[in-house]
Amino acid sequence: MDFCAIDFETATHQRNSACEFGICIVQNSEIVETKTWLIKPPSFPYFNQNNINIHGISPEDVKDSPTFEEIWNEIEEMLYGTLIIAHNASFDASVLKGCLDHYGIFTPKLQYLCSIQLAKKSWNYLPKYGLKHLAEYHQIKFNHHRAGDDAEVCAKISLLALEKLFLTRNEELYENMKSKIKKL
Repeated sequence: MDFCAIDFETATHQRNSACEFGICIVQNSEIVETKTWLIKPPSFPYFNQNNINIHGISPEDVKDSPTFEEIWNEIEEMLYGTLIIAHNASFDASVLKGCLDHYGIFTPKLQYLCSIQLAKKSWNYLPKYGLKHLAEYHQIKFNHHRAGDDAEVCAKISLLALEKLFLTRNEELYENMKSKIKKL
């Protein structure tokens, strides 16, 4: 199973305001790399206090960070040709699209799947499917609302869900979840 799990944190309610991006690369059902970037959003130095309260990232933290446009080539290389999985994927996909649109970057053909859908299919008896709740259920400790940690926990939960569903190859995943896989 090959995929990458991603997560964004944002500075404001604007979808182009990514202030942190995390990616966790999975190859042959093993986590091989997790990487995080702090990002200077277009709204800099303005950050919404509610967002800061959630993730703890302040304007001071990103003042010397690159913009999304400056890191896009590296991110695109990691995403190219692989399925993207994110927890609440519609949010992360909209932030990715918002950033690409803001900088006038061509939107690549990417497919994504929400790990909540995988979790609901695997553990249909749970009362909640938030990332924190699923991590607690599987006894995975992490620093919630930091992009690299969230991406890695998303990857771990996805791997556990795929194992529970007896899906061992990407082709099986595409067949089993085809109605849930979206295009960017």
